[in-house]
Amino acid sequence: MSFSAVTTSAVDQGDGASISAIHSDIITAHILTRLDGQTLAAAACASSELRAFSAEEKLWRDVSTSTWPSITDPRVDDLISTFPAGHRSFFSDSFPLLDHSPSQYNPRCSSPTAELISAVDIFYKDQLIFSKVEESETESGWFLFSPFRVELLDRKETVPTPIRHVGEDQKSLKNLEDNLSLSWIVIDRARKRAANLSSRRAVTVQRHWLTGEIQLRFATILAGEKKGEYVQCGMVVTCKGSEGGELHVREVSMQLEGMEGNHLNGRESLVILQRAIEGGMRRKEVNEKARFDEYLEMKRERRERKERREKALDMICIATGVTIFLAFWSFVLFR
Repeated sequence: MSFSAVTTSAVDQGDGASISAIHSDIITAHILTRLDGQTLAAAACASSELRAFSAEEKLWRDVSTSTWPSITDPRVDDLISTFPAGHRSFFSDSFPLLDHSPSQYNPRCSSPTAELISAVDIFYKDQLIFSKVEESETESGWFLFSPFRVELLDRKETVPTPIRHVGEDQKSLKNLEDNLSLSWIVIDRARKRAANLSSRRAVTVQRHWLTGEIQLRFATILAGEKKGEYVQCGMVVTCKGSEGGELHVREVSMQLEGMEGNHLNGRESLVILQRAIEGGMRRKEVNEKARFDEYLEMKRERRERKERREKALDMICIATGVTIFLAFWSFVLFR
């Protein structure tokens, strides 16, 4: 809802009235409670009175929990209450999309955290179909040196959805691409910071040629450990269903992948995630699909450069070997 639409009729009727002319109970109970998070934040910037009214913790708690139902989990709710400004801080961290550009590279990173918390919600046509909180310890040797991966479902576990499995292949994929959205918020318990690492819509939707499963990939491109390096923080939602029946969610997972196609281990992933959570720029609008396509193009160019170098090295090795062979036989024949 637009804040201007609410306040214009209530405040300015052509008689020079101001926001202070409205009783505070009307503002807090009947106007601000109708606003979404973006509009509530804009209202807080309109005047000192609205800033004071908009600082109410309950307003931001209601906005946040309606946006991300997973954070009603007591583990997350208690943690958010310790943020500098409670749910208002959490919303400002988590609502905008992360945006990393080369100028934002920062090699410094504070000490590792002991735990990351994932709060994940999947919606279909704005209807919640999956919600879960997952805690990941980050100090064990197994975490630090194994490929980093967060799995929210066991191998044999599936989640039914109201989504109907339609027969026409492209129609089914397009339906999911347009209507399925994912929110994957990672919270750093020690630093009281959070970031939403998911693109709002899938960057790719594919059907597996053998199993028939539909895989939706959501992704955010993050700055790597070295300047000029990027990694893909990829989240996969895999669905499967029979013809005419309901689709079931079979997999919800997250991994970090380097430009060589390698999966990063826990230590590498932790450094990159912490840097993104602490220092990543947040923007209301980011062209996620274009950013992902740009990343794929960089990977392709990198692979081609590597192949050219390897071919050149092979040719040098072959030429060197031939030269040595000819020199040896020349020495033998003309000795």
